[in-house]
Amino acid sequence: MTERTAAVEQVTSAQLASRVRSALTRLSRRIRQARPVGDLTMTQLSALTSLQLAGALTPRELADTERVRPPTMTRIIAKLEERGLVGRSPHPTDGRQVILAPTPGAEEVLDRFQRARDNWLAERLAELTAAERETLRDAAEILHRVVDADRR
Repeated sequence: MTERTAAVEQVTSAQLASRVRSALTRLSRRIRQARPVGDLTMTQLSALTSLQLAGALTPRELADTERVRPPTMTRIIAKLEERGLVGRSPHPTDGRQVILAPTPGAEEVLDRFQRARDNWLAERLAELTAAERETLRDAAEILHRVVDADRR
């Protein structure tokens, strides 16, 4: 057993969880900051991303997804509609409801934000050694497996 293997075995799952969570939280925060300058808030961007991922949601479903109160989501939706980023259509079975969906303009905005974030991260990764990038590639695969385990 190498010295490194012995050190890794001494780290408990709880300690590892704390270190991984801390690193991912800091990385996520920094990636969110790497965005084009614009008039979209992080909350609006998050709601738009949720709509893109879901395809379409009612305002209530979007509020639940974003974990905000419906009145807050109403204000967010209004701002996104003003910018032409969200469209409304009638609910197919409930005349009292509407369905929200991202517009083609929203797709362009989200793509621009994604490119800015990817570019920032790619620049940071380019500063690493080949071995470090390989380690991160392996770690990314492991993290995907951890996340996908919840889907089973």
